[in-house]
Amino acid sequence: MAELRIKRVYERAEGTDGTRVLVDRLWPRGMSKDKARLDLWLKEIAPSSQLRKWWGHDPSAYAEFVRRYRAELDDNPEAVARLGELLRTRPVVTLLYGAKDSKLNQAAVLRDYMEVRAGD
Repeated sequence: MAELRIKRVYERAEGTDGTRVLVDRLWPRGMSKDKARLDLWLKEIAPSSQLRKWWGHDPSAYAEFVRRYRAELDDNPEAVARLGELLRTRPVVTLLYGAKDSKLNQAAVLRDYMEVRAGD
């Protein structure tokens, strides 16, 4: 499996990022496509609009957000398989997110989810 990293999309792109995958459903505000330097925008794997709005990045609701997002991922095998294929074929994959919190965000949940699946 590839080395799986997460990074805020607003941080400078670096050659060590490997394959850069945006995992937000909405395009990040103020970010040009050139500056983002994406290899893939996998919006299908992002939390649903309903879940994103429910959570609202409220730290006190994060545990429930994680539970609900994992359930959405379980019900979304095509998008999970697409990311899994990248992880099998690329040495480094960086999941990009727009949230301000570097620890409590959907990319962190997705990284942990994919790492657990790889271990199964």
